[in-house]
Amino acid sequence: MNPSMFWPPLLLVGSNIVMTFAWYGHLKRPGWGMATAIVISWGIAFFEYCLAVPANRIGYESGAYTGQQLKVIQEVITLAVFAGFSVTVLGEPLRWNYGAAMLCLVAAVGFIFLPAK
Repeated sequence: MNPSMFWPPLLLVGSNIVMTFAWYGHLKRPGWGMATAIVISWGIAFFEYCLAVPANRIGYESGAYTGQQLKVIQEVITLAVFAGFSVTVLGEPLRWNYGAAMLCLVAAVGFIFLPAK
């Protein structure tokens, strides 16, 4: 496999794990004030950018992926990561409609890679 195709999805998984904690980790800390939650989340988000920016540049500049393909891949990864986070960290159950929505997004990935002819 071409490294330019391998690294972007892997880096996007890492960036989404970090960003999920930045955006939603504070929900488990109701005692934090809003300003504290924002500052801590912003600090965590810096590390997400350190993974997401290279992922997108490597994928796009190498010609392995288009910008639209990278975005759809990122969205599917985001939902998969959040599904795991919501169950393990927030203690929320997965429901059938979440699975159905995820299948629709996986289909979107398939469609984005079809030839445009």
